Amino acid sequence: MIPMTELPYHLGLKMRIYPSNEQKRLIAINSGVSRSVYNKLIVINSELNQLKKVNTYVKLVADRIEALEERKHKLSKYYFYMNSEDVDSLTIAQAKRCYSAAWNMYFKVHSSGRPKFHKKGVNDGYQTSCSYDSKKKNIENCTPFSGTVRFLDMKHVKLPKLGRIRISGSSYRKVLAHNPNFRIGTATIKYDASGYYLSLQIGDVVPFKSQKPKTDKTTGIDLNLDNFLTDSDGVVVDNPRFYRKSLKRLKRLQRRASRRQTRAKKEGRKLWQSRNYQKARLQTSRLQRRVRNQRDDFLQKLSTAYINNHDVVVLENLRGKNLLKNYALAMSISDAGWTSFQRMLEYKADLYGKTYLEIDKRNTTQRCSSCGSIMGHNGHEKLTLKDREWDCPMCGTHHIRDYNAALNILEKGIAKLSDQEYKIIPYDSEAAS
Repeated sequence: MIPMTELPYHLGLKMRIYPSNEQKRLIAINSGVSRSVYNKLIVINSELNQLKKVNTYVKLVADRIEALEERKHKLSKYYFYMNSEDVDSLTIAQAKRCYSAAWNMYFKVHSSGRPKFHKKGVNDGYQTSCSYDSKKKNIENCTPFSGTVRFLDMKHVKLPKLGRIRISGSSYRKVLAHNPNFRIGTATIKYDASGYYLSLQIGDVVPFKSQKPKTDKTTGIDLNLDNFLTDSDGVVVDNPRFYRKSLKRLKRLQRRASRRQTRAKKEGRKLWQSRNYQKARLQTSRLQRRVRNQRDDFLQKLSTAYINNHDVVVLENLRGKNLLKNYALAMSISDAGWTSFQRMLEYKADLYGKTYLEIDKRNTTQRCSSCGSIMGHNGHEKLTLKDREWDCPMCGTHHIRDYNAALNILEKGIAKLSDQEYKIIPYDSEAAS
């Protein structure tokens, strides 16, 4: 059987699940065990790092290092609740794998930071994996309808320890209709105040999506806050501002939840016993989930439209973390979802056989797309954020700021694409002679 990492095509499926009360209890137990394993590995490795800094041999230190190394590899031997019948054994293995992946990410991308403690109530959930019968491990028998994680029909799945669960959604039905023989790798169950969700990582030897027809069109996109984007064809997409539109109601719900929380604490009641507080908390979470879904739906449809209608899409290389340091614009930038839009364009271009490019943002706004002169040079003043239209002092061309930037982005993208496609022909001495 081909390992999941060696399969050429991968895809993620997310669907909503509707567990029973008993299944919710099992999900909460496995989520707690997964969080516990991750946090205990952080504690153990932190102490190991400190002990290994001792250069001279000390028997007490050496014995402690040996004990910690054994505990790290045999956690269930020291914490008996991990051996419960309600705990999926693969949950512990996946938690260890996630911890190792976090360290690998830290060494590759230092901005990701060291692994941090997982807190209860923040992205609660756990991950398990799909295993197949060792006697039937071949491509024909590894299907979405076999294995420990499998589809029973179009409306139900079976998960380890949880059993049969009803699901809803449309993306997985399209994939099942197009590729009925894909393999399931990992399954992630998450839950919050808005509900329970299942995410599946799947792989196959054939593509999940058919290639989109070529259109021979290229476009450069300038992301901004006045409008969501302006492209090099002159198309302007308005900024929906979903969060700002819901901010007034969200503040009201948060104040209500805060008042009920304070009242419950004064009366000496546990928060889980306060029905009014729980009701206000659910209303707040559902509104936040609604805003997130609205933004995601808008970005998904817009990114799909650009990939379908263009062969090459060029954007600026915007770094979201750096932009969010501007406290005056942080809320508007977060509400726009630029980073999510860039990520969607990138994976959809790869999925449908199109080209996505990111270029350096330097001088895309200050440069005249007609003559190439740059504002701020040759004694000319630099453009500020309030300058939405301007005239080039060198050639006199009137520019709309965002449209001019989109043209410069497209020009840079075409130049970068031609550099990537350029190949040096090796010198053949016999042919030359």
